[in-house]
Amino acid sequence: MLRKTFIHVPGIGRTTERSLWKQGCADWSCYDGRSFSTGRADRGEVKAFLERSEHALSLGEHQFFRKHLGMKDAWRGYEEFKSSAVYLDIETDGSAITTIGLYDGQRFTVLLKGENLENVRDELSRYSMIVTFCGGTFDLPAIERSFRGITLDHLHIDLCPLLRRLGFKGGLKKIEKEVGIERPAGLAGLNGYDAVLLWRRFRMLGDETALDKLVAYNREDCVNLHRLAELAVSRMRADVFEEVTAK
Repeated sequence: MLRKTFIHVPGIGRTTERSLWKQGCADWSCYDGRSFSTGRADRGEVKAFLERSEHALSLGEHQFFRKHLGMKDAWRGYEEFKSSAVYLDIETDGSAITTIGLYDGQRFTVLLKGENLENVRDELSRYSMIVTFCGGTFDLPAIERSFRGITLDHLHIDLCPLLRRLGFKGGLKKIEKEVGIERPAGLAGLNGYDAVLLWRRFRMLGDETALDKLVAYNREDCVNLHRLAELAVSRMRADVFEEVTAK
């Protein structure tokens, strides 16, 4: 989808992007700076910017696309950057971060307060894209407050507003059920407040079973973000091109 995207180019909006597709300019490689109308945008400048985009993509320069796509359209870079994506979810004790879960599509890593939570800087530096649910307002600001100087320059897909654009309402667990994602019986029905209580049981009573359940709950959050991201990006892509062919 990223190479079919033109709205990241200065001066090109959604109407001009759709116009380019309808003119037969399906992706960056088609654009020669002469054959296609770009509205008010200078054709030569558009061509130069697309060449810069291709170069940035070849280098895996995610910061370039974060800047020019913004969070609203970061989903367009999912296919190109998902091999370097991490699905992230945090838990807190009501204020401070206790748990950070990281899933890369194959491996789950948990960082715990008092053990290895400070490793979050090194862990996140391995990735180009972060996928969250409400991460734009909760997870990532919490991490930035807790770890001074941390750099979060990743492409960021926040599935909460993205899924809302697709017509889904409610929280993560509600949407999971709606699309047929089932959690294990021992974890079904748990929520963020339960995660707080589980942490307190572990820290105050030394209850390792509570910690195991908290980690398992967090893992489900992260793994299911991966499944929902695949669904959301697929539907967004279909909606965008259906809109083009319908007009």
